[in-house]
Amino acid sequence: MAVSIDDIKKLREQTGAGIADCRSALEEAEGNIEKAKEVLKKKGLDKAASKSDREVNAGVVHSYIHAGKIGSLVEILCETDFVAKTEDFKALAQEVAMQVASMNPETTEELLEMDYIRDNSKKVKDLVTDAVSKLGENIQIGKISRIELGK
Repeated sequence: MAVSIDDIKKLREQTGAGIADCRSALEEAEGNIEKAKEVLKKKGLDKAASKSDREVNAGVVHSYIHAGKIGSLVEILCETDFVAKTEDFKALAQEVAMQVASMNPETTEELLEMDYIRDNSKKVKDLVTDAVSKLGENIQIGKISRIELGK
């Protein structure tokens, strides 16, 4: 089935996936954008699993302060400084730091299994998987810390 350029652009804007991946997903989904998103998600999970053995020696430590009363620090790890400097990676760090400040997880494992504060149909681990799929590197959440005024 021939896929239109407009559909590829639309799917790319909605998912952040590469052009070739969007075309392939649309062809597999016979032009249905919603089905193509599911195809990309499945492929993203496959990509994430294949990258999980790679070493993560770069990344960022990101802080978030809420109303001057609660703060969090998170270590988000990736394979290269190039990816660590991207806006998508920085956005992931911000979202994870806000999640830690908001929900106060005890461990990284607990954090990964929590419902995401902006969309409770997703878990925090889904955010990481989406970032791995989009950025093409192994990404992990390292250390997390939260402090609350007076506690």
